[in-house]
Amino acid sequence: MNKKWETKEVNDLLKVIVALETKEQAKCFFRDLLTEQELVEFGRRWKVAKLLDQGVSYVEIEKQTGMSSTTIARIAKWLKSGMGGYQSMLHHHSLM
Repeated sequence: MNKKWETKEVNDLLKVIVALETKEQAKCFFRDLLTEQELVEFGRRWKVAKLLDQGVSYVEIEKQTGMSSTTIARIAKWLKSGMGGYQSMLHHHSLM
């Protein structure tokens, strides 16, 4: 299945991300790559995924994150039947 986002440029970006060695490197790289608002948005999406994994209700997640129920539902869908990225990182994060 060919996905539009699986390009050489995206693969190059993913290689760079995997090569980041410290939180400070990641902070500097992502701040240069993304706008402040994009970083905030990604942080809120990650928080939604964590709260969903903990069984928190959509209403409470909306209150805590300011995210719309549509976005929360989309993240819930990816959490349950996406590529496994959220699940993998939630598991990894719980081991830290």
